[in-house]
Amino acid sequence: MHIEIDRTGKIPMLRFRDRESYAGNKTKEYDDMAMKYLTYVLLFLVACSSIYSLKYEQHKSWYSWVLSSFTSCVYMFGFIMMCPQLFINYKLKSVAHLPWRQMTYKFLNTIIDDLFAFVIKMPMLHRLSVFRDDIIFLIYIYQRWVYPVDKKRVNEFGFGGEADQAPDQVIEQVTDGTEDTAVKEEEKKTN
Repeated sequence: MHIEIDRTGKIPMLRFRDRESYAGNKTKEYDDMAMKYLTYVLLFLVACSSIYSLKYEQHKSWYSWVLSSFTSCVYMFGFIMMCPQLFINYKLKSVAHLPWRQMTYKFLNTIIDDLFAFVIKMPMLHRLSVFRDDIIFLIYIYQRWVYPVDKKRVNEFGFGGEADQAPDQVIEQVTDGTEDTAVKEEEKKTN
């Protein structure tokens, strides 16, 4: 995704667009499919949670019930927004381009949140939302164990891990005089 500034009107506006290399590949297709299905799941869960809250919990007013429903919607939205990458990994059977450093930092941060969730008194929905990062991270770890890393897969930013070289390019590099001597020197070192 890249950001452009549109200056055609009186007020400059930001436009968010996907990179061309990302817009036409399978990752984009599965990302859109995941968001569509997860939106349906989100709406269903929010409706069920709101009805359950209205029927079985006491509220001081309608305003309290609406506020409680919106709060549960925010918690569910936070969980569902972490799930598209799981779906993409499942469909492509690959775990390429996972931000492992960032995920490790988040996991360490959530361990601290988990400890405070047991110690500090808080609403049940907030306590459950603290554990959502743990669940997602454990599923990522499982996917990392099951699926191989496909270095050729294009990520959400339009970049691939390794570029494929055509066989002709490899032959040209080997037949080139400088590369040929470098290869012979490398063979001498290994023997």
